[in-house]
Amino acid sequence: QVQLVESGGGVVQAGGSLRLSCAASGRIYTIGAMGWYRQVPGKQRELVADIISDGTANYADSVKGRFTISRDNAKKMVYLQMNSLKPEDTAVYYCNIDRLTTQTGPVLEVWGQGTQVTVSS
Repeated sequence: QVQLVESGGGVVQAGGSLRLSCAASGRIYTIGAMGWYRQVPGKQRELVADIISDGTANYADSVKGRFTISRDNAKKMVYLQMNSLKPEDTAVYYCNIDRLTTQTGPVLEVWGQGTQVTVSS
């Protein structure tokens, strides 16, 4: 069974930084895209950034230039470095991986449990 464990959330003042980490566990052979999404109450979950296996990254316009996504394929981890944080970045951040091949067969996608990020003004 594949699981994702996120860490690094917390409370920070506006202008500060946080680094989120997400570790995938289980008998995983390959992972397609790895990404971070966020959600605030009453709104749809939105993509923050994702990255494919060759390192090509994609960012939401609202975080370009402030956030950096990276991945370690050998460790099956994905990171999100968040700088110049704004109060509007406050949300629950979810890790997502998709198009896995595992010991038990292909898996479309897996979600983490979420980690709260709160940016105070």
